[in-house]
Amino acid sequence: MGGKRAELFIKGESEMLRFGAALSEVCEGGEIIFLHGDLGVGKTTSVRGFMRELGHKGAVKSPTYTLVEHYSYQGKTIYHFDLYRLGDGEELEYMGIRDYFHRNAICLIEWPERGRGYLPNADIDIKIVYEHEGQRRIHMEPKSKRGMHMFDEINGLYSASN
Repeated sequence: MGGKRAELFIKGESEMLRFGAALSEVCEGGEIIFLHGDLGVGKTTSVRGFMRELGHKGAVKSPTYTLVEHYSYQGKTIYHFDLYRLGDGEELEYMGIRDYFHRNAICLIEWPERGRGYLPNADIDIKIVYEHEGQRRIHMEPKSKRGMHMFDEINGLYSASN
């Protein structure tokens, strides 16, 4: 939206968890978040931080084989998708993908490019890139009005703490 983009620099797992928590704080329900990045870059770690911020105490693992994990907290339904092993985007139709996207759901989608053509547009696009020595660079780009609000809020949270 309007070419607005931001970069955050993350040092280590604890900061990646903190980023996920910040993302959780700006979600009200109905958001679609795309998480891009190579294997092991921290997509699932950010989802873990997201879930812990909501109060989840159990394990948060990547749903690589099941494609989706479902959580319910604080009146919100969170769907964590990992489309890495998706053979064809059409498989999403068979699993009833459209039913997951509703105004009370927050959808966090790893490897969204594998579902291209079958997923709705993201509100915010997040790409995580490994830099060096455990550091990551997070590129955020809002894709909707809701995504712009999330983008501004996350930037505000990071600006206030740095």
